[in-house]
Amino acid sequence: MNTLRSVQKNIQADTGNWAIYLMDFVDDFRRYKDLRMLDEPLARFDERFDALLASTAEALCDEIKVTPPLWLATVPACFKPWFVSGMENLKAIALAESPTRFRIRKIFVLENFLSRV
Repeated sequence: MNTLRSVQKNIQADTGNWAIYLMDFVDDFRRYKDLRMLDEPLARFDERFDALLASTAEALCDEIKVTPPLWLATVPACFKPWFVSGMENLKAIALAESPTRFRIRKIFVLENFLSRV
């Protein structure tokens, strides 16, 4: 069972595969629904990934209707908006669809971002 902090460490070591580490965490959290996976606060690593991880954790807490750990609120927004897809033609859709937990940290994703395809 991955913790959010271990996911951050994996991303830090291998940023090219960040989506794999993130989605494995999402799957584990949905399977176990164990808030201990969010016990350890993130170390500051990269503003974009820190914000993405915190927003993901909050969105997952919303799914199971629990209050996210307070430390997640201390993770700041990105300095510049981040359109995670990186595709210019998806920016308008991401602006419209991005869930609130991501939007408040200036992260823009499609509404199915946390879904496996």
